[in-house]
Amino acid sequence: MTVDDRLKQAELLYERAVFGGDSSAPAAADRCLDAVEADLALARGRIIHARFLEERIEEAGELDLFERAAELFGRLDDARGEGEAVFWIGCYHQVVRDDTEAALPAFERALGLATRAGDRLTESYVLRHLGFADHMAGRLDEARAHFEESTRLRRELGFLPGVAANLVGLAYLAAQQSRPDAAAAHLTEAGQLAADSGSAGVLRWVAGAREELALP
Repeated sequence: MTVDDRLKQAELLYERAVFGGDSSAPAAADRCLDAVEADLALARGRIIHARFLEERIEEAGELDLFERAAELFGRLDDARGEGEAVFWIGCYHQVVRDDTEAALPAFERALGLATRAGDRLTESYVLRHLGFADHMAGRLDEARAHFEESTRLRRELGFLPGVAANLVGLAYLAAQQSRPDAAAAHLTEAGQLAADSGSAGVLRWVAGAREELALP
């Protein structure tokens, strides 16, 4: 159901409780409203995170929103939603707080939930960020495997901006592993995919990688 559907359902359940004497209706309405609140908390947390990526200034409340979303999705037995929210908890620790050690348990839990729910998009995000963790720890082969699996999932989903973003990461790894031809090929494909999908932000990452890696 959409948010509007859930709100309408909650209103109907209110009427059933008050006018129809249905004692079970309030609990059912609570579930509808918990789902609305979970979606809203997750969406608001992601917007705060997007501002952080642009401004690099932490805003209060981001982690609280993701934790609230995870709690509500868990209460609703919504593995897909809970997996996504738990991933963002890990992302907060890794990206905002620069604390990969704190992020890893959340990533592992999110991967399990996403796999159970068949949520390949969230799987791709978790694998990408596990790749970052491996890269920062100097485990380049493991990082490459995580990025490649994330990229495979994103190609299957047709998520072209995400594929392009991963190819930038793979380019850096290839350069570190003394594979300059592979790095250049990754950036060429990333640039094309980013241009085709109108992903100006990823195009900036491609340009920055070319400059940093001294590739044409």
